[in-house]
Amino acid sequence: MSDNKYQENASVLIVIVNYRTPELTIACLESLTTEIESCPNLQVVVTDNNSGDRSVELISEAIAKKQWHWATLMPLNVNGGFAAGNNAAIRPALNSEEPPDYILLLNPDTVVRPGGAIELLKFMHHNPQVGIAGSRLENPDGSPQRSAFRFHSILSEINSGLRLGIISRLLSSWVVAPPVPKNACQVDWVAGASMLIRREVFDRVGLMDEAYFLYYEEVDFCLQANRAGYSCCYVPASRVVHLVGQSSGIDSAKTKKNRLPRYWFESRQRYFLKNHGWLYTVAVDLVWTICHSLWRLRRVLQNKPNTDPPKLLEDFVRHSSWFKLSRFKLN
Repeated sequence: MSDNKYQENASVLIVIVNYRTPELTIACLESLTTEIESCPNLQVVVTDNNSGDRSVELISEAIAKKQWHWATLMPLNVNGGFAAGNNAAIRPALNSEEPPDYILLLNPDTVVRPGGAIELLKFMHHNPQVGIAGSRLENPDGSPQRSAFRFHSILSEINSGLRLGIISRLLSSWVVAPPVPKNACQVDWVAGASMLIRREVFDRVGLMDEAYFLYYEEVDFCLQANRAGYSCCYVPASRVVHLVGQSSGIDSAKTKKNRLPRYWFESRQRYFLKNHGWLYTVAVDLVWTICHSLWRLRRVLQNKPNTDPPKLLEDFVRHSSWFKLSRFKLN
C-alpha cells in the first residue's frame, strides 16, 4: 500500500490536554489543519483539565468559528494530571465500535510543522514492529530540543547528580538525554509532547498510569510497552515546535528557574518504586543525594554558576524515599 493510500485509510485520534492555556491550544489546533488534508480520518479531542478560566469558552468558540469539524472539546470535572487527561479521551475511543489505529499525544504548547504528524504515520507504516514513535521537538528558530531518551537508572542518577566530565564520559551509555540523533533510530522513550502510539500497545499494556500527576508518565508507559515487546523510535522527519514550559509551569532553561513542584518528586519516586522496587529506590535516592552534594561543594570551590532550581537538594531530601516511602501505595 502506498504512503498516500495508507494515510487516507489510517484512523488517528489526537489528544491534547489543556490546562489554562487556551491560546496555545488554539494555535496547536491551527497547525493541524494541513495534516487533516493528508489524513482525512484524523480526529482531535481536546480535554480540559478543569481549568477554571475561560479555556472551555475560548476553545469552543475557536472550533465553531473556524469550522474545525474534526475537533471536539471534552471538559473534565477535575484536574487529574497529564495521564488522566489523556485517558479521558483515549478510553472511550478504544471502547468504541471503530477504535482508532493510532493515538497521538500532543502538548498544547506545540505547533506541528507541516507534515509533522504524517511523517510519524509514514514511519509506522514502514516499521510495523514499532509500537511508539516520537517527533523531533524543536525551538521556534528550528534548533533541536532533546526528545529521545534512555531509561532512568542508578547509573544515570550518578551522572546527573555528580556532573563530572570524566564520570559522564564513563557513563555516556546511561545518560538519560544523549545528544540529539540526526537519523531515525530506536530509543528507550520519547517525549510525551508528541508521541504516536499504536492501538495494539494499549491493548497489551493498558492506559497510562493515572497515579502520575505530571512527569515520568510517558517514561513509565514506554517502559511497559518495551517489556511487552514493543520498540520505541525517534523520528526526526516529524518536526514539532515545543514552547518548553508553557503548559507545565516549569520554566525552560532559558529563563529563571522555578522551584520544582512536589508532584515532580512524587512522580520520580513512583517510577522507581513501581518499576524497580523500594530497595533500588532507596539506593538511587541515596546515590543522587551524595553525588549532588559533592557537585555543590565543587561548584562553590570552583566558583561555578548555580543553574539548579531553588532549594533542589533540600526538596529532594524532604521528598526522598526514606522519608516518603509510606505515602506510595502501588496498585
